[in-house]
Amino acid sequence: MERPGSSWINQVERWFGYLTEQLIRRGVHKSVQALEKDIRAWMGQWNDDPKPFIWTKTAEEILESLAKYCRRISGA
Repeated sequence: MERPGSSWINQVERWFGYLTEQLIRRGVHKSVQALEKDIRAWMGQWNDDPKPFIWTKTAEEILESLAKYCRRISGA
């Protein structure tokens, strides 16, 4: 069985994060059925006009940010 790459999994995780930010946390859902209906409608709108996720930092910028974090916590 071929395993998906972490980049693909990160994209899926980000999509669910976006769904959470845009709909679930901002919405008022009176029932599980209402939540499901709202999610399906949101997904339909997303699929009608999908927006690709674009990495805004280079690999070097990401690694430098991680290195700074590691330096900061190494003395903790």
